[in-house]
Amino acid sequence: MITRELQNILAGVQFLTRIPVPGVVHYEPDWLSSAAKYFPLIGAAVGAIAAAVVVTASLVLPQPIPMVMAIVAAIALTGALHEDGLADTADGLFGGMTRERRLEIMKDSRIGTFGVIAVISVLALKISALQALDAVMAAYTLVAAHAGGRFAAVLAMGSLRYSGIEDAAKVTPPAHRIAASQVAIAAVFAVTIGLICLPISTFVISFVVGLAASACLGIAAKRRIGGYTGDVLGGIEQVFEAGFMVTAAALIAGPG
Repeated sequence: MITRELQNILAGVQFLTRIPVPGVVHYEPDWLSSAAKYFPLIGAAVGAIAAAVVVTASLVLPQPIPMVMAIVAAIALTGALHEDGLADTADGLFGGMTRERRLEIMKDSRIGTFGVIAVISVLALKISALQALDAVMAAYTLVAAHAGGRFAAVLAMGSLRYSGIEDAAKVTPPAHRIAASQVAIAAVFAVTIGLICLPISTFVISFVVGLAASACLGIAAKRRIGGYTGDVLGGIEQVFEAGFMVTAAALIAGPG
């Protein structure tokens, strides 16, 4: 059991990051369903590395350079997986007139106007939110946001059906929706991490706002393409992070 769960964690690390993992991982056809419950933990690890960057850089560099470096570090760790998904999702959902055309646009490696605007807007919101915080609170916020963002993606996998073109998918999509038990485990991880990092009220409000923001994108995807794709999951993760960080900054630092 331990070995199998460790394999699931390693599979999740390989899928979500560029961190090298042992080549002994045994992938099964529906491995994504088994690994999904650990996504918040993997997200927290990415957030922790970004947090270390912001705290360390703040010792020698003026703001907002450390905050930018932290965001760049997270992007480097994930290979811009989620940012790429956000760009493709924005281009596809808002640049096509039919479901088929939207999916075609999302498969295109080129980035369009909607994608550029979406990525710039989300990055600007996250950097601005972190800049409003001191280095320590920014670090805690990064960890909680990254964990929550991966949970939002798991929640989408559990509540929406896969609607992409399977032959063109980079990873074989789950044969079925993620089980409610897997979503629940992911939720426990995300909430526990968030409550460790931030005051209860700050975390809860930020978490709800993040979920609401990501739900808006999920609803748009359901209406326009019938469900989620890998790109949509990346977009949902990014939208959650932005909503969470902005709300946390507003609650911790206050207006003005």
